[in-house]
Amino acid sequence: MKNPWKTKSKKKIYENPWITLEEHQVVNPSGRDGIYGKVHFKNKALGIIPLDTEGYTWLVGQYRYTLDEYAWEIPMGGGPLSMDILDSAKRELKEETGLTAKKWTQIMRIHTSNSVTDEEGFVFLAEELTHGETEFDETEQLQVMRIKLTEAVRMVMEGEITDSISMAGLLKVGRMFGI
Repeated sequence: MKNPWKTKSKKKIYENPWITLEEHQVVNPSGRDGIYGKVHFKNKALGIIPLDTEGYTWLVGQYRYTLDEYAWEIPMGGGPLSMDILDSAKRELKEETGLTAKKWTQIMRIHTSNSVTDEEGFVFLAEELTHGETEFDETEQLQVMRIKLTEAVRMVMEGEITDSISMAGLLKVGRMFGI
């Protein structure tokens, strides 16, 4: 389908190592002048669902500054646009849980909030796990919890997990395994 939007100009409003905020002057689909804000992410969003042979997965708990609340999520992080997404996912899993995996399956591509951002995310299923030591980033104060996949899916359904990538990934893996 043809793009009905016309961009008249773009202006950078703010930038940091993770995002750029732009203001776009546009002509909207009805032909009227308008304004659009766009958040450009400098990394791919990566979520990993580690799953062992006993049906357990791992969740990561942390205080999310932007929400001003504590959240349980799947292991996740950002991968530089120039880096292979699988290599970035492997790094994130190791950093946050200490786990490495022999078998990796990309199960999902997701846009997290496509009305205001170009963020693209990917979710991987990690299997055939080996335990090791975590390597938290300096900005992370994490709790790691091993939990039955069925319990993690229940947490999504009860509103205890609210992160969109975690919800989508856990529900898809739950469906893949008949939960």
